[in-house]
Amino acid sequence: MMTLPWRRVSEYGRKLLGGIGAAIVIVTLVLLGSLETMELASLSLLFEVRGPRAPQAPIVIVTIDEDSFDELDLPWPFPRALHGQLIELIRAGNPLVIGIDLIFPEPSARGPGDDEALGGAVARAGNVVLGAARTVVSESFYTKVDLNVPLPVIRRGAAGVAPVNLLVDYDGHVRRAPPRLQVGEEAMLGFDAQLHRLATAAGLPGAPLPAAKDILINYRGGPRTYPWVPYHRVVQGEVPPEAFAGKIVLVGPTSPVLHDVFSTPFARGGDMPGVEIHANVLETYLRGNPVREIPPWVSTTVAVIAGLVGAWLVVQLHAFRALLAAVLLWVALTAGAYAGFALWDVWMRGMAGTLALVLGYGATVVENFIREQREKRRLSQFFSPSVLREVVRHREGVSLGSTRRILTVLFSDIRGFTSISERLQPEEVAEMLGEYLTEMTEIVFRHGGTVDKYIGDCVMALYNVPFEDPEHAKNAVRTGLEFQERTLAVSARWEAKLGIKIRNGVGINTGEAVVGTLGSRQRLEYTAIGDTVNLAARLESITKDYGTSIIISEFTWEYVRNDFMTRELGEVTVKGKTRPVKIYAVLPGNIRKYPRASLDAAATVTVLGGGRACAVRTRDISEGGVALLGVPDDLPIGSKVEMRCEGGELPNPVVAEGTIVWRRGDLAGLAFTSLEPDAAPVVVEYVSTHTPGEPRAGT
Repeated sequence: MMTLPWRRVSEYGRKLLGGIGAAIVIVTLVLLGSLETMELASLSLLFEVRGPRAPQAPIVIVTIDEDSFDELDLPWPFPRALHGQLIELIRAGNPLVIGIDLIFPEPSARGPGDDEALGGAVARAGNVVLGAARTVVSESFYTKVDLNVPLPVIRRGAAGVAPVNLLVDYDGHVRRAPPRLQVGEEAMLGFDAQLHRLATAAGLPGAPLPAAKDILINYRGGPRTYPWVPYHRVVQGEVPPEAFAGKIVLVGPTSPVLHDVFSTPFARGGDMPGVEIHANVLETYLRGNPVREIPPWVSTTVAVIAGLVGAWLVVQLHAFRALLAAVLLWVALTAGAYAGFALWDVWMRGMAGTLALVLGYGATVVENFIREQREKRRLSQFFSPSVLREVVRHREGVSLGSTRRILTVLFSDIRGFTSISERLQPEEVAEMLGEYLTEMTEIVFRHGGTVDKYIGDCVMALYNVPFEDPEHAKNAVRTGLEFQERTLAVSARWEAKLGIKIRNGVGINTGEAVVGTLGSRQRLEYTAIGDTVNLAARLESITKDYGTSIIISEFTWEYVRNDFMTRELGEVTVKGKTRPVKIYAVLPGNIRKYPRASLDAAATVTVLGGGRACAVRTRDISEGGVALLGVPDDLPIGSKVEMRCEGGELPNPVVAEGTIVWRRGDLAGLAFTSLEPDAAPVVVEYVSTHTPGEPRAGT
C-alpha cells in the first residue's frame, strides 16, 4: 500500500488543527462531566419532540389532590382509618395490585386504633405494596444508610414494602429509576419493581425486571397521562369498585402543597407528581422498553470524528459551502438520532458531537481567516487585489511552488537615480521613491501583473503568473507605456517641489523561467529565475544607450508586433550567450505626451519606396519622434518616410525612418520606427539638455 510522504501528512494535519483541537476539548469536557447537563437537556428535548404516547399498562392513579382537601374538609395527614376505608373500596373491585405512595413511619396522632384500622385493611386486601423511604446521612467520618418503613402494625399484612425513592439528575430532573436499592447488606426491590412482581404474578403479561443498576424511564407523557381518580370520590362512594377491576392502582399525593412533585422531560416546570412518575416507571418495566443508552465512549468517538469532519469540510470546501455541508451533516445526524429514539428507544448523546462539529468548523474557519489575512499581507506586495483574492479563494488550486512556465518579465528603474539621491536629503529620497513605487505598483496591478520585488528604485514585475493570461506580453508593454505617462505626472510634482525631474527606462522579455515561492528556510519570496529574467534586466539597463524608454526583445515582439508601434534597434549580445538577440523600441501611441525639446533645423523627408523628397523644417523633437513644418498635403497619416535632419544646435545629423501619425495643416508628427545607430544618442542628449527645466550640460 502506497503511503503519503510525511511532509504531506504533516501539512494536512496542520490544516486540521482546528478539528484536532475541538476533539481534544470535547474529550476533556466529557471526561470532566461538563456536558452532562446539556446532554440530559437534549434527552428531554427528544421526548418533547416525540410527544406523548397513550399508556398501555392498566394503571389508575387515586390522587390526593386539592379537591380532596376541600371536599373532605380534613387537615393533612388524613386519618389512617380513612386510608384503610379507601383500600377496602378499591379491593372490592378486585385490582391486580395496590401501591400506596405514602409512608407511615410514626404512630398516628389519633391513637393506636387509627393505625390498626389501616393495618387491617392492608392485610385483608393481601395485594398492597407500602412505600418506604431510603435515607442517607453523611458526615465527615461516616455514612449511614437507613430505611424508614411503615409501623409493624401497618406493614404486617402487606404484600410488600419497598422504597419509593426517585433518582434526580444534575439538572433536578427525574429520568432514571433503580429496580433495586442497596440498604445495608440487602439489595431491596424498589417500589415499582415490587408492583411489577405482584402484577405479573397476578397474571398481567410483562417483561422480566431489568438487571441493570438503573434504567432510563421511557416516559409516556406528563401529568394526567394515566387516568386520575380523586381520593374524595372513592371514599365517598362516587366511583364504583368495578372501575379498579384488573388494574394496578396507585395512591399518592398530586397536590403541590405536599411537595411530592418533580421535573421530568414532559414537565420541566417541576409539576410532575411522584406517583405519576412511578406509573411511568412501572409501565417501562412491564413493556421492557427502557430508553437504551448508547455507551458514552461511542458518542465521544462520534464527537471526535465530527470535530475532524467539521475542520475537513472547511479545508475541502471553504467556509460558506463548508457551513452548508456542516449544517446538512448536523441535520442528518440529528434526524438519525431522533429516528433511533422515536423508533427504537435508543438515545445517543448528541450535544458533544454537535459542539465538536461547531468547534471544528469554527476553529478552522477562524484559523484559516487568520492565516489568510497573514498570507494576504505577505502576498499583497506581489499581487494585485483582484489576483490576491483569487489566490486566497482558490489557494488549493493555485500552485505557488516553483514551476517552469512561459512568462513576461518587466524591469524598470529611474534614470540617474544615484545623482538624484546625491542632491536630496535621505528623507526626501525616501518620500519621492515611496510615491514613485506606489504609482508604478498600481499600474502593474491594473494590467494583471505581479510585483516580484523592488531593488532600490527598480521594479521587477511578472506577467502570466500565478494565473494564465493570454495577453501577458501585451499587458507588460501596456504597463511600460503607462509607466512613462505616470512618471511624467510624478516628475511634475517633484519638479515643482525640489526641481527634480524623473525619467525611467523599461526592459521587457518573454520566455521560459522557473517561477514560484523560492528562497531560503528563513525567507521565501515569490519570484522568477532564469535567462529570461536576466535578459529583461539587461534590456532595461541599455535603454539610455539606445535613446528610448522601452526596449523589448524579439521574443516579446512576436507577441505584440501587430498591437504597438515599434522600431528595430538592432541586436544585442547578453553576457553568457553567444547568439545575439534582436531588440525593439516601443513607441508611444501619442508621442506628444513625452518630453520634447524645441528644434529649428532644416530637414529632408523622402518617401520610402517612392524616391520623392521634399524640404521641411523641424519644430520640436523627442526620443520617439519629431514634429515637422511644411509637410506636403500628399503625405497623409500612415505614410512611411525617411528623414534627415541637421543644423540648428544638433552636433551631428539625425537620420531616421518613421511613420506620420498626426497632421494639422502642414504640421505633422513623425513617429520614429528606426534611428541610425549614431543618431539615437544625439537625440537623447539633445532632448535632455534642451527640455525646459532640465539641467544643462556643464551645469
